[in-house]
Amino acid sequence: MTTVLIADDQPMQRFGFRMLLESQDDMTVVGEAGNGSEAVHLVARHHPDVVLMDIRMPGLDGIEATRRIIASGARTRILIVTTFDLDEYAYDGLRAGASGFLVKDALPEELLAGIRAVAAGDAVVAPTLTRRLLDAYVHHLPATPGAPFAADPRITALTEREREILTVIGQGWSNTEIASRLHLAESTVKTHVTRILAKTGARDRVQAVILAYDTRLVTPM
Repeated sequence: MTTVLIADDQPMQRFGFRMLLESQDDMTVVGEAGNGSEAVHLVARHHPDVVLMDIRMPGLDGIEATRRIIASGARTRILIVTTFDLDEYAYDGLRAGASGFLVKDALPEELLAGIRAVAAGDAVVAPTLTRRLLDAYVHHLPATPGAPFAADPRITALTEREREILTVIGQGWSNTEIASRLHLAESTVKTHVTRILAKTGARDRVQAVILAYDTRLVTPM
């Protein structure tokens, strides 16, 4: 059973999410929050598997709430739900530790699939959409003065092949594309991706993409 917390300042939006989720045999809603502070409090109380996190909420917004939940060490994964597919705050939400994002007008089956994927430890954002998002908001990336990316311990811990795969993940390649273009079995690619996440401390594929940008393994076209 996947437990879900709904964080949104619109009561009707929360009601709609609850009705959809509770129609599923494998999901249950453990609480609702009308702002970020409530979301942080309820995560500490209920330890849900997934939070559906709105961005624009009164008081503490969804980005800061996400940051605090992740910093607390909670196992809860955050799925950002936003009005627009390239909401100006979505990138900040991913940097804060969210495992992906969906738009509020997504089809019900897309939202349900997204929740299940996040609960299983996968990223929700499709590789091509991830690349478009990061390219659009790359100006948010901090400058990297001084030492090159190779000095970053998260990168130096990787083998040459793992670094290569992290680079193409950052370029938006799926596992199938990586296997085909690098002449590897898809199972081998999955093993490499798992090791990359473990060595770099990235929570999921989205965070690995952000790491590739942060360390300048990938630069926007």
